[in-house]
Amino acid sequence: MTTRSGSAKYEGLGKSGKGHVSTQSGVLSDSPYGFNTRFENEPGTNPEELIAAAHASCFTMALSFALAGKGYEAGTLETSAKVTLDKDGDGFKITKSALTLNAKVDGISKEEFEAIAADAKANCPVSKVLNAEITLEHNLAA
Repeated sequence: MTTRSGSAKYEGLGKSGKGHVSTQSGVLSDSPYGFNTRFENEPGTNPEELIAAAHASCFTMALSFALAGKGYEAGTLETSAKVTLDKDGDGFKITKSALTLNAKVDGISKEEFEAIAADAKANCPVSKVLNAEITLEHNLAA
């Protein structure tokens, strides 16, 4: 079993508050976040951006391992994720994570690639934790 950690601190309340987020690895260390970074594109990060990066990286790694498991040895996978935050009553809800994949995998058919990619989308750990619509668009280079 693997356990990873992250932490957040928020000083002040509401829109005027300022937060900082850190990860166990130190990749993020007191990175700023708050209302302005979440809703007004100020410098810093936000939870949706972090979820998008986590989803893109998790899916891409799952797909890479699935392809290797089927005997494919050469290729490139590049994924982006767009996480949508919508109003939900008095609050907000993440309603969608849209994955876009550009791939080149030597010797694979379009049909086999689509099946393996769909399975990776459904079964990567981040997909399993999200309670949102998850879509996948892909381009397989010849």
